[in-house]
Amino acid sequence: MYILTDSIQFPPVAYADIDGLLALGGDLSTARLLEAYHRGIFPWYNEGQPILWFSPDPRMVLFPQELHVSKSMRQLIRKNRFEVTFNKDFENVIKNCAAFKRPSQKGTWITKDMQEAYIKLHQLGFAASVEVWENTALVAGVYGVWLEDKKVFCGESMFAKVSNASKYGFIKLVEWLRQKEVRLIDCQVYTDHLASFGAREIPRKEFLTYLTLNSG
Repeated sequence: MYILTDSIQFPPVAYADIDGLLALGGDLSTARLLEAYHRGIFPWYNEGQPILWFSPDPRMVLFPQELHVSKSMRQLIRKNRFEVTFNKDFENVIKNCAAFKRPSQKGTWITKDMQEAYIKLHQLGFAASVEVWENTALVAGVYGVWLEDKKVFCGESMFAKVSNASKYGFIKLVEWLRQKEVRLIDCQVYTDHLASFGAREIPRKEFLTYLTLNSG
């Protein structure tokens, strides 16, 4: 277990434990967060804990061209069931993600400090959001870190207040990223929900190669 100092340097990701935990401490400064994401590392901790940094192996990813859209979701999209916007209300998306109640999860890992840090990333152009609207109400959203120089999007969290709304937003996000020639969407860790969209696990070593490629 590595304890971080004021330096924004991280230990090699190969030193992470079996759960992907690499280091603790440090801060959520823009410089440190960008260094982390460019190294395949992300913060994940609960209120009251020190900042914990992870780099799991294997890594759950979605290649945009492998997106799977179910028949029922294709029907909703054809009907334009919801309105979708991008980067229109990042702050409300991340706040709703923090407040969203998830089964078997106590509290939220999206602390106030985390919210402030990612809002700042967004203001600087390093984080993006998708908003899903029903009439004028925000009913779902997704946000993540946008490594445009690497053509990699790192999904962080999503929420939904209406059935299928977050799925709708995620599909639209992937389509939007595909237009921007994104090579890879980082989903971090396995879930059945992500797998249903076509996401799959790859070795961390393979994932890291996408962070070393030039965007040209």
